Amino acid sequence: MAQALRPNTAGSLFATDGKTHLIQDTLLAVTLVLGVTAFITSFFHSLHLLSSWAGLVGILTGAYGQWISETTRERFGLILGLGASGFGFFIGMAHGGLFGGIW
Repeated sequence: MAQALRPNTAGSLFATDGKTHLIQDTLLAVTLVLGVTAFITSFFHSLHLLSSWAGLVGILTGAYGQWISETTRERFGLILGLGASGFGFFIGMAHGGLFGGIW
């Protein structure tokens, strides 16, 4: 277990290969923020527009982030954001959808 004695001097919190991943870390942060927003607003029936749109955009950014991610730490955070985004999206769709109540 020699790797346990080496300090982690990676340039990024989520990079384990010693390189910085600016685009992947940005997509991770955006997906997590949108996922938390969609998840929390899905509990309020009147905020179905916000939860469904935040969930949809969070799913799209999370899917693209998964496609270009390079480390397991990035993928772990993206899966959490994708799950929260999916939950918020589907509950928002059940409460009225993407355009419900506008027309």
